[in-house]
Amino acid sequence: MKTGVLELFAINTGKTAGINWPSVVAEQACPFLNGKCVKVRKSQPHIAIGTCTVKYGREDQPVVICPKRLLERKQVFTDCIHLLTLHEPGNEFHVVQEVTVPGGSVDYFLVSARNGKVRDFSGVELQTVDTTGTLWPERQRFLAASGLSVKKSDTRATDGYGMNWKMTAKTILVQLHHKIRTFEGLNKHLVLVTQDRLLDYMKREFSFAHVRPARLGDPMQIHSYRLKPKGNELRLELAERISTDADGISRCLGLRAEVNMELAQVVAYQESKLSKDTLLTL
Repeated sequence: MKTGVLELFAINTGKTAGINWPSVVAEQACPFLNGKCVKVRKSQPHIAIGTCTVKYGREDQPVVICPKRLLERKQVFTDCIHLLTLHEPGNEFHVVQEVTVPGGSVDYFLVSARNGKVRDFSGVELQTVDTTGTLWPERQRFLAASGLSVKKSDTRATDGYGMNWKMTAKTILVQLHHKIRTFEGLNKHLVLVTQDRLLDYMKREFSFAHVRPARLGDPMQIHSYRLKPKGNELRLELAERISTDADGISRCLGLRAEVNMELAQVVAYQESKLSKDTLLTL
C-alpha cells in the first residue's frame, strides 16, 4: 500500500524545486481560500496541517482529502452555471456560503442576482474522503526530507492513515437524501461535487444503476473531478456528470423521506448575504 503526502499547502510535493518550505509552513496559506489553511491539528489548533491530497492504494493514485481543494480556480462553480436556467445576461453571479435548509446546511449556493435580488440559484455540496488515523508522521517525514527541522519522534511514529470510504459515502448520501426534496420542491438543483475515486466507490457499493448521464431536468446533479498532472501542479478536471431525483437518492439508500421548505425563505436568506465579497469574478 503506497502512502504519502502529494500536496502540502497546495504545492505538489513531487516537483518542489525552488520551493522555500520553511516559508510555506510558516505562512500556512491556502490559495483556495485566499487565507490560512483551516485543516489544523486538534491538539495544536494553531498549527495547520496543510495536507490537500495524499497517495493511497496500490496504483499510487491521488486521493483528495480536503474539500477546499475542490475550489481550485472556482471551476466547480462555473461548471454549474448552466443549471441556472433563469439567469439572464446582465445578472451577477454570487457564491453564498453555508445556507441552512431542512436536513442541515448546504456548503455553497451559486446565485444569479440583479440589483440585489435573487433570480435563480443552485446548491453546491463539496465532499472528499474522510481519513482514519493520522497524517502527521507522513507530513513530518516529508518536511524532514526537505531539510526542515522537525521532532524526530514525529518522523519515527508508526501511526498511519487510511481512507474511510464506506462512512464517507454513506454519510453524504444520507445528507443528500435529507436535502434533495427541498430542492426538488423548489424546482432547483443541488449539485454534489466530489472526486472521481469517491464516486467510483459509491457506484460499486450502493445502488447506482438507475443514475443516468446528467439531464438538466433532474434536481440532483453529481459532478466528479479527477486530478491530472499539468506542469509542476496537479490540476482538477471535470471527469463525469450524472443526475437523478429525490426518489433516485432514496433508491441508492433504500430509504424514503419528505422535506418541504418555502422558496421565499431560501431566497430571503441568500439576498441578505449578497455583497461584494460574495461576487463570483471569472
